[in-house]
Amino acid sequence: MVEWLKRDLVGYGGRPPKVAWPGAARLALNFVLNYEEGSEASFAQGDGYSETNLIEVAHSPVPRGERDRGAESMFEYGSRAGFWRILRLFQERRLTLTVFACAQALEVNAPAARAIADAGYDLCGHGWRWAEHFRLPEHEERRQIAAAVASLQRTIGRRPHGWYCRYAPSLDTRRLLAEEGGFLYDSDSYNDDLPYWTRIDGRPWLVIPYGLVNNDMRFVRGDFSTGGDFFGFVRDAIDLLRQEGRLAPKMLSVGLHNRLIGHPARAAGLQRLLDYVAGLDDVWVCQRLEIARHWQTQHPCPS
Repeated sequence: MVEWLKRDLVGYGGRPPKVAWPGAARLALNFVLNYEEGSEASFAQGDGYSETNLIEVAHSPVPRGERDRGAESMFEYGSRAGFWRILRLFQERRLTLTVFACAQALEVNAPAARAIADAGYDLCGHGWRWAEHFRLPEHEERRQIAAAVASLQRTIGRRPHGWYCRYAPSLDTRRLLAEEGGFLYDSDSYNDDLPYWTRIDGRPWLVIPYGLVNNDMRFVRGDFSTGGDFFGFVRDAIDLLRQEGRLAPKMLSVGLHNRLIGHPARAAGLQRLLDYVAGLDDVWVCQRLEIARHWQTQHPCPS
């Protein structure tokens, strides 16, 4: 079978590794804040249309190709208000997170970039812009990866060590990340509750799976109506994995967006969740980079 058609439907095969998270935690819990506002398609960026995905309306009445000021303002809420509410909730509880950073979004919001830098949150590259990488030719994808790294070094003062594409990677993404040289992992996969190793041109490559299940995007998809829905759903995932963690500790990603969970009624559910998590002594709330480094040292790639 040619390389790009290969799939792994077995994984750990019901025998996950004996993970020893720090503090004997049963669960490594990583909150991910997707910072995208300002990097989406817009007339200001010369795209000729306004981005209307993951906003409050399922179908914008404004025809594609015309400026949708309503959609623009829904994105703006995320960077103007939602981000600061989410930041406060985490900082009041001294809980950490990972920023999936669209580089251009932070270029246009210096106060947010400074706040992320000052907080010490780790960065996972989410594109130079909020682009669909599976549509990019190889030379353009390589250019955009390099542009994202350089941009975040300027705005945050450090580079990303992980990568997550919008929706899906191209067939070249993982190889291009490995060739760039500064990345430790990618999260362009949804297929496991633990990190795992693969190989690129014979070299070890770490994958830290992400998830769209425990994710606030489900508000705009119609699955969650209230902050309580979000809280109850994610709490159940945490509790089940804590039970499993008595014998086989796992990892869980919780995805957040400034323009979604940042609204007050939804943020109330996040607040309840963070208060719940803060009271658990068997959960390691960590950054994605910490997971990557732990896995490299404790579970190195088999030879």
